[in-house]
Amino acid sequence: MLYIVGLGLGDERDITVRGLDAVRRCAKVYMEAYTSLLSLGLDPSSLSNLEKLYGKEITVADREMVEERADQMLSEAADADVAFLVVGDPFGATTHTDLVVRAKNMGVEVKVIHNTSVMNAVGVCGLQLYRYGETISIPFFTEAWRPDSFYERIQNNRRLGLHTLCLLDIRVKEPTFESLCRGKKVYEPPRFMSVNTAISQLLEVEELRGGSAYGVDSLCIGVARLGSDDQKIVAGPMKKLLDVDFGPPLHCLIIVGETHPVEEEMIEFYMIKSAL
Repeated sequence: MLYIVGLGLGDERDITVRGLDAVRRCAKVYMEAYTSLLSLGLDPSSLSNLEKLYGKEITVADREMVEERADQMLSEAADADVAFLVVGDPFGATTHTDLVVRAKNMGVEVKVIHNTSVMNAVGVCGLQLYRYGETISIPFFTEAWRPDSFYERIQNNRRLGLHTLCLLDIRVKEPTFESLCRGKKVYEPPRFMSVNTAISQLLEVEELRGGSAYGVDSLCIGVARLGSDDQKIVAGPMKKLLDVDFGPPLHCLIIVGETHPVEEEMIEFYMIKSAL
């Protein structure tokens, strides 16, 4: 049996009781570590906290392992109970859907144990969840690669008066371009996009596109460490959020659409004039 267990967003204590029961009876436990991270990070002491509570040794599974060598884990799950731990909810990333498909094609039984994710926890900022449009991802720009395919999605959401949740890039154990060319992988240091970087890139794209999808005065909400005790939420125009120190990762950004009076009342608690 393969158990895919959502861990929630905060720390090791956010696992559900059902999830904890499943983990404790598994012969092997893997933890996915590239689509998201718990607020406590992945340093040895943090992993030790997880292992102590769960009562199991945890193998960190990077992108390479999950996307290229998942058959090893699935083979183990054919003969014993194996847990695959996912920050947030198991279906918050398409990679995990692919894992379920591969498991079922191999005849491995799968059980999913859900948890909260950024997709519903953003409700804390006061915007009604059913008033969100398509969610977008913003990748880090490089000198040679500055993708802007998200622009039309934001534009469409704005035309409909809907809010846009922007998920910001996480780069963990990513090989450098130069090392790939040489055929011997060397990995970049981990990088996590900040709200400030996301807004800078968004404004750059708007300047190039000129479609008035948003601008420096567009109301946004920056969120950091969602679900943690020290989460930070600040609302304000893009130009003002650029100067806010949101602190450590992970961050996400919401571009606000048309608002209901109740939403406006809630947003007011987070407006930049009272948050700084």
